[in-house]
Amino acid sequence: MKEEENMSLVPAKFRFTTKEKIILLVIIVLMIVGIIITWINYVEMAKTKAQYELAQKQLQEAIIKEQEEAERKRQEKLPKLTDEGKENMKHIYSSDTKRAFLTFDDGPSNNTNQILDILKERGIKATFFVLGSNVEKNPEIVKRMYDEGHFIANHGYSHVYSSIYQSPEAVLDEYNKCNQAVRDAIGEQEYNSHLFRFPGGFVGGKYAEIKNQADALLLQNDIVHVDWNALNGDSETTKPTLEYEMQRIIETTGNKQSIVILMHDAEAKKVTVEALPSIIDYLTGQGYTFENFYKIIK
Repeated sequence: MKEEENMSLVPAKFRFTTKEKIILLVIIVLMIVGIIITWINYVEMAKTKAQYELAQKQLQEAIIKEQEEAERKRQEKLPKLTDEGKENMKHIYSSDTKRAFLTFDDGPSNNTNQILDILKERGIKATFFVLGSNVEKNPEIVKRMYDEGHFIANHGYSHVYSSIYQSPEAVLDEYNKCNQAVRDAIGEQEYNSHLFRFPGGFVGGKYAEIKNQADALLLQNDIVHVDWNALNGDSETTKPTLEYEMQRIIETTGNKQSIVILMHDAEAKKVTVEALPSIIDYLTGQGYTFENFYKIIK
């Protein structure tokens, strides 16, 4: 009775039937559900955005880390001549342990790839004193040397004594021309080996005075030189045999602790390729470990 009296007090336009009340209730419920869904979607979107931003941050950090690692490895392969390295070079033929530096002059050539195959199989890093003129002919071989961790040193550009030894400046020019050829071959314009081997060796000969002056000039430009104290004899005769090369290795290494071995990878030095496995086996059997000049010049 009271409810009817109260309803009579409500204007007709605000009175709802039971059906209308149900519809209104459904609408309210739907609105509430819509608000809840919208909130849930907002929360999920915010969570997704945060996850996306985190993923982007982690990706950027990974890219930066990868770039830093790539740069670290790049820098490791760029020789840097330090004061310690200069001192090491002064004592290259002295060592408390038995060590051997396999060095190859006058390449690269077709023989070089076979030498690289042998070195890769044996896990040995060598040093190649390349000629700039041959680098320009075989850039892909030089790139392989570099990629496989060998030390690419400098033997001048032409190997023509009358040209190289015109003056100390001519020696430096030959070094720079060869160095640029190496840079172009490996695609690394910062590369500088800082290490030179005088064609024909540093000691003696009719160009001895020019060589001495050139050595001083090279050192002023942070370039050191190295000769050898052992060899396989592949340049001593036009047709060395495998037995001859092995005999010369045995004779010239003797009881030395630290040996820098002169060999050649020019086109005509096929026997050196054939003898290399035996040379490595012999030196290993004598207790030598193999190094290249990255470790020495720092």
